Amino acid sequence: MRRGGHAEALLLRRRRGPARLWVAVLALLAGTLWLLSSSSSAGLGLGLARSSYGLQLDSQFKVLTLTSVLLLKDVDVNKLWRTADSNGWRASSAPRTYWPPPPIESESNGYLRVRCNGGLNQQRSAICNAVVAARIMNATLVLPELDTNSFWHDESGFLGIYDVLHFIKTLKYDVRIAMVIPEITTNGKTKKLKAHQIRPPRDAPVTWYTTVALEKMKKYGAIYLTPFSHRLAEDIDDPELQRLRCRVNYHALRFKPHIMKTSSEIVNKLRTEGHFMSIHLRFEMDMLAFAGCIDIFTPQEQKILIKYRKEHFAEKELIYRERKLIGKCPLTPEEVGLILRSMGFDNKTRIYLASGDLFGGKRFMKPFKAMFPRLENHSTVGPGKLEENTRGLAGSAVDYMVCLLSDIFIPTYDGPSNFANNLMGHRLYYGFRTTITPNRKALAPIFMDREEGRAARFEERVRQVMFNTYFGGPHKRVHPESFYTNSWPECFCQPNPRNRADKCPPDNIYEVLESQFQSVEDEEDIEEVKSTNQTDSTSQIEELVV
Repeated sequence: MRRGGHAEALLLRRRRGPARLWVAVLALLAGTLWLLSSSSSAGLGLGLARSSYGLQLDSQFKVLTLTSVLLLKDVDVNKLWRTADSNGWRASSAPRTYWPPPPIESESNGYLRVRCNGGLNQQRSAICNAVVAARIMNATLVLPELDTNSFWHDESGFLGIYDVLHFIKTLKYDVRIAMVIPEITTNGKTKKLKAHQIRPPRDAPVTWYTTVALEKMKKYGAIYLTPFSHRLAEDIDDPELQRLRCRVNYHALRFKPHIMKTSSEIVNKLRTEGHFMSIHLRFEMDMLAFAGCIDIFTPQEQKILIKYRKEHFAEKELIYRERKLIGKCPLTPEEVGLILRSMGFDNKTRIYLASGDLFGGKRFMKPFKAMFPRLENHSTVGPGKLEENTRGLAGSAVDYMVCLLSDIFIPTYDGPSNFANNLMGHRLYYGFRTTITPNRKALAPIFMDREEGRAARFEERVRQVMFNTYFGGPHKRVHPESFYTNSWPECFCQPNPRNRADKCPPDNIYEVLESQFQSVEDEEDIEEVKSTNQTDSTSQIEELVV
C-alpha cells in the first residue's frame, strides 16, 4: 500500500515537472519583457534596446528573439534624433602619461616626407599615420603631400583643403613640422637635401619604422615614403600613439575657413525646419564594379562595369546572388528608402545625400524620391558654386562636415569606404551622435525574397534587423572594425572609472605640456630655433597662401 502511494506520488511529480518548467519559462519571458521595456524607457525608448546602442543577442538567450517581435510595435524612432547614451564616457585624446616634447632640430633623426594617395578620407587616415610615424622615428615631418591628380583630378593639395597653421600649432607638443625639406650647406655650397625614396609595406608594424625606415633616414637625412595609404598598422599596443592619431584626426585636421563656412551655412539651412539625417549613398561605378554586383543593370551598363573592373581590380569570378547574400553589395537607393520606411521614418524626413555620380542615374533614384521627396545635396542647398569642380576635394570636404553635424548618419556601404568609416569614428568622438548602420548581410535574404516575389512580413523582418544594433554609443571594437571607425576606449575617458587606465587626464594637462615644450626650446638659442623651424614654416605658409 505504501509502495503504491509512493509510486503515485512519483508519477504525479513527473507530470507536474513539465508544467513547472512552462511556468518558469513564462516567468522568464515576463521578466525579460519587463527588463527590456524598462531599459528602453531609460535609454532611447527602442523596443529592442537594452542600452543606447542596442541589444546584442547572446546565443544562450535565443528566447529574446521571441520577445523582440512582440516589442516592435513600441519602437519610437523619434528618439533616434537624440545623441546616444555615453554611459559616462567622454572624448579625450590628451596624453595620460609622460609625453616628452618633439626633438629640437639638432636632435631630430631627419626629415619624413610622405605622399598620401586615394580619396579625401583615405588621405586623412594617411596623414594621421604620418604624424605617428614621425613621432616614432623622432623625426621632423614635412607637410604631407596629397596625391589629388590620380583620384580627383584636383590640384588643391594640403594647402587648399586644410588649415595649415592650425595643423602645425595643434601638434606642436607632438611633432616638428616643416613646409619643405631645407637646403644644406657643405664645403661652402648650398643644395637641397634629397629624400631617399622607399615603398613601405602595407600595414607596416612600428618595428619597421624603428629599424628599416630609421636606418635609411639616418643614412640619407631624409626619406620619402610613397605611396602612403594604409602603411602603418592600425593595431598599436601603445595607447598614447593611438591617442595621437585621434589628436590629428579630430583636432589638428581642420578644413579651410571657406569650406567650414559653406558647411555651416548648409547645416543651418537644413535645420530651419528641425532635424535632418545624412546618407552616404555608395552606389557608384567604382564600388559596384569592385563588389561585382552588376546583375540589376542593363546589358550596356554591365559592359561598362565589367570593363572598369578589368582595368582596376584583380580578375575574379563574382556571382551576384552570392555576393548579395554575404552582404558585399552596396544598398540600392530604393533599398535605403524601404529600410527607412520600415523603421518608421515618414516622407517629411529631410535627407542630405552625400555621394558622387550614382550609377544608373535617375532610374534608381526615382523610387527613393517617391518615398522620401525631401532630398538635398551640397549643390541644391549650398550657397552658390562651391568650387570649380564640386566633385573635387572641396565638395567631398563639405559633404564630410554636413554628415558629421547631421542628427543621424546612415552609411549604406561601410566596407572599403573610408568616407563612411571615418565619419562613424568622428561622430562617435564628437558626442556619440546617432549612426544607423544597416547590417547588409542580415538584410540580404529579406531583399532577395522581395525581389523574387516573397514580400510577406517584409517591414517586420527589416525592423527586426535594424533595431538589433547599436546606434552610435560606446562599444567594443571587434575585428575587422577599424580604429578610425571606433577609437573606444583609447580616445575616451571617465572622470570616475573602474579601470585606472580610463581615467580622464588632469584639467591642466596642456599647461604641463606647454611647460615641457618651453623648457626644451630654452636649451638652444631661441632665435636660432625660431628661424630654422616654426617661424620659417609660418612665413612660408603665409607666402604660399597669399
